[in-house]
Amino acid sequence: MSADQQVGIVLVSHSRAVAEAVADLARGLAAGGATAPVAAAGGTPAGGLGTSAELIAEAARSVDGGAGVAVLVDLGSAVLTVKAMLAEGDELPDGARLVDAPFVEGAVAAVVTASAGGDLDAVAAAASEAYGYRKV
Repeated sequence: MSADQQVGIVLVSHSRAVAEAVADLARGLAAGGATAPVAAAGGTPAGGLGTSAELIAEAARSVDGGAGVAVLVDLGSAVLTVKAMLAEGDELPDGARLVDAPFVEGAVAAVVTASAGGDLDAVAAAASEAYGYRKV
């Protein structure tokens, strides 16, 4: 399967460093073949803490191969930003979906599932199921 047939993943954090680190972690743990396209959208365009619709839209376009884009977010205002973008209807690619999932574990599950060829529903389900990962 080629990358343009895989679900793209966008990781939205209030921090550029956090978004990039989680993207690197997810890619690394999904290694073993071609990984799905992943883009980090962290912080503001000036490099500060926050969220940016512009950076999120750019990241989503960069990973969109037509199979859908799963968007995972870290905190409250990132959720609100992505919801507003989805409501506008023209800022994110068709097939973009906000996924309710824990940020780190969900990102890893999403990238692994997308890299294995899962469709958008499977990617979203795998990421959401990460809420059930118990550590004790």
